[in-house]
Amino acid sequence: MKAAVLYAKNDIRIEEMDTPSLQRHEILIKVKATGICGSDLPRVMGDAAHHYPIVLGHEFSGVVESIGSEVTRVKAGDRVVGVPLKPCYECHDCLSGNFAQCKHYSFVGSRVNGSWAEYVVIPEANAITFDESISFEEAAFVEPSAVALHALRLIQYQGGEHVAILGGGNIGLLTLQWARVLGAKDITVFDIDDERLATAKRLGADYTINSAKAGFEEGWKQITGNHGFGVVMETAGSDVTMRLSFEIAANKAKVCFIGTPVRDLTFSHKQFELLNRKEFTLTGSWMSYSSPFPGDEWELTLHFLKRGLLNFKDMVFKQYPLEDIGKAFELYRDPSTVKGKILLLNA
Repeated sequence: MKAAVLYAKNDIRIEEMDTPSLQRHEILIKVKATGICGSDLPRVMGDAAHHYPIVLGHEFSGVVESIGSEVTRVKAGDRVVGVPLKPCYECHDCLSGNFAQCKHYSFVGSRVNGSWAEYVVIPEANAITFDESISFEEAAFVEPSAVALHALRLIQYQGGEHVAILGGGNIGLLTLQWARVLGAKDITVFDIDDERLATAKRLGADYTINSAKAGFEEGWKQITGNHGFGVVMETAGSDVTMRLSFEIAANKAKVCFIGTPVRDLTFSHKQFELLNRKEFTLTGSWMSYSSPFPGDEWELTLHFLKRGLLNFKDMVFKQYPLEDIGKAFELYRDPSTVKGKILLLNA
């Protein structure tokens, strides 16, 4: 099969390799669409890969090509979304239903070969079927959508609040859509890129604020009556937005860090004091899983997508054949030029 193999920093090659063989509980998927995640960028353009060589890719959909001898739930020809986490099911966290905290997990597309290829192997338990009303391109968004929904469920999100989304990237725009579906009073997206903010508007944001512009504070104070936001979802992983979340949170707010920071974060004592004074709840969110595995975040994404309440099509920035993956990473050399999701497609 054809695959994009990462050998070292900025060294990704399209090569022929053996199609993976199946164990009894596994299925072979012909990949139709797969995304490039923000977490893939430091693996390709930095030194964050766990090992070399590796085939990355963990956001994917395709068609079941063949099945192992013990597989009963799916069959050849089924259209499926792939779930990348491979928990051990035996550690304390797995037995508690906290699969994302598994001590002995593997992960398709980072620990073992993933979906930047013509074929990928996953356990039967990691396949979720969907019908022809949903395109393969849309289905490739199910994993990041589940990340966004998982975070909202983690903070026991309920409608009726002023919601702030810090960061208008893919996870931010998915969090925006879920907050809208689940009944936000209004939603404000903060970013420093006007094109991203325009996309947020199209996807249902009530307000957008460019936080790089002087005087932006007056905008959010006016929206919330100077009370701040009852729900703050930080999705950029930026030290700037993480500190900003403390500033804009209302008293007794819920603040969730979805974004993963890439450098050390320092709060002044005055900034950190806001956590005490406002008595807001701060939590992190990791991946997209709940019990029973993989969690209803995945099925709910397909349900609301089929009902037309989620819009993934307007989040696609570029689509390339797998063999043109190099063109995608040429764009990422200047991340400001990338305005949405880049998908890799197989015929």
